[in-house]
Amino acid sequence: MDGRRLIVNADDFGQSPGVNRGVIESHERGIVNSASLMVRWPAAAAAAAYARAHPTLDVGLHVDLGEWVYERSTWRPRYEVVPLQDDAAVGAELRGQLAAFADLLGHPPSHIDSHQHVHHREPLRSILLNVAAALGIPLRGATPPIHYCGAFYGQTAEGAALPGVLTLEGLVDILGRLPAGTTELGCHPGFADDLDTTYAAERATEVEVLCDPRLRAALAHLQIIRCSFADATMVL
Repeated sequence: MDGRRLIVNADDFGQSPGVNRGVIESHERGIVNSASLMVRWPAAAAAAAYARAHPTLDVGLHVDLGEWVYERSTWRPRYEVVPLQDDAAVGAELRGQLAAFADLLGHPPSHIDSHQHVHHREPLRSILLNVAAALGIPLRGATPPIHYCGAFYGQTAEGAALPGVLTLEGLVDILGRLPAGTTELGCHPGFADDLDTTYAAERATEVEVLCDPRLRAALAHLQIIRCSFADATMVL
């Protein structure tokens, strides 16, 4: 039970004003203390302005190379920024997104991850590992000893509903099973009325759960201390 530390990271920051509202509410009223910024979207500037004024919120880069939906037993692109197997195109796009992040925030990202976890595939994994190492920051799921937990998500990878996960009891159960050391808990709070997504109503439910005042008591009972990526990086 001892020695567990937690980073609660909200993905998709900057994707829409509604997502921004959900992330901000989950930070100010809830347990979110980190977010991953999608720099290509129109609401990214507003998200970055909030982050600059609120340094208690860590901000990393949510590399955005596309989005895919599972329909009729196959994956279909909703949009695709560059072909994932084109090393040169991926590298150029990544450099552009890192530069955009620096322009928006005025400093490098606290961490790197990717939309729909595409960085688990090559060549992006190797490219991002090199970038993260050069910057001295973690890459989600690839920088020990920081664990990644994606269990707080209301759908399967193919989009089927997962009842009972997005509840206070469900989240406390997830927290209770975290390993020793530092864990990043991924989440997707937001209000999706302005977002074309298959993960819509679940975002508002996440906000409600993440802002439940009983969560802080649960963290204290479980002896879990929230920390930042900077804190975690210091002990790498």
